[in-house]
Amino acid sequence: MDTCFEHLGNIAITVCDENGFVLDMNQHSADVNSHGKKIIGYNLMDCHPEPAKTKLKHLLEHQELNAYTIEKTLADGSKVKKLIYQTPWQKEDGTFGGLIEYSIEIPFDMPHFVRQPKPQA
Repeated sequence: MDTCFEHLGNIAITVCDENGFVLDMNQHSADVNSHGKKIIGYNLMDCHPEPAKTKLKHLLEHQELNAYTIEKTLADGSKVKKLIYQTPWQKEDGTFGGLIEYSIEIPFDMPHFVRQPKPQA
């Protein structure tokens, strides 16, 4: 993982290939996943229960984006809200490389802004 992503404290980044095998992850991803960086080289299908396994298979087969939010209770009883953003990536030759998952901690109450295009002069 590029060193600028390695120590992001609130963004977990996991990269898999077109077959679902984990290629890389940053330290935060290793910290929040139960087996840490030991899962590099393993298939994500073996790490997920249903229905996540079926969804992952669909994303890989159709090279689709998937985005949603979750709320999770941690072992200490605190709660965290996350944006999960799973997006296809391409190899240097332009072919489908697999998926990158960004798991980003976000505030529970987050402002939402609607931006309009500037009027043409």
